[in-house]
Amino acid sequence: MNIRKAVLTDAAGIAKVHVNSWRTTYKGIIPASFLDNLSYDKRTELWQRNISREDNYVFVAETENKEIVGFADCGKREDNHIANSGDLTSIYLLEEYQGKGIGKGLMKQLFRQFKELGYERVFVEVLDENNTRNFYEYYGAKLLKSEKIKMAGVVLDLLIYEWNDLGKVLSDKSD
Repeated sequence: MNIRKAVLTDAAGIAKVHVNSWRTTYKGIIPASFLDNLSYDKRTELWQRNISREDNYVFVAETENKEIVGFADCGKREDNHIANSGDLTSIYLLEEYQGKGIGKGLMKQLFRQFKELGYERVFVEVLDENNTRNFYEYYGAKLLKSEKIKMAGVVLDLLIYEWNDLGKVLSDKSD
């Protein structure tokens, strides 16, 4: 598995992973009508914009055949006004590639980026019913707060986690 910085031509591959992983990850959490209406074309446009932004960092995980099976991105959210901090905005993998260490590899790449940017604190937002929160907790994220959000017509619990020590993720040697 190769993890590398995304380029503009990766947008369609990232969009495919984004839509397909949302449909498996959020099945039973977000209404099926919303998930069924996710558009590969609209997500491709979104990822073209995200990859083009200088303040956003996007990485992909690809197979030996150059198929994108996962992605991650980070930066600093507009509403994050905390000095020396950044946000892990997403890590998504196709369902059949989960549990193989790829997510950890992507997360470590993001944390190397955070370190390069001089960030000392990292935040991540995750829905309470999304089991990925256990992954973040395992790597040292601490629950900071919970808030209610409305998405696709339903009220969900959004958890905000924080790492105030990047070392736990960066020093993990179990690759």
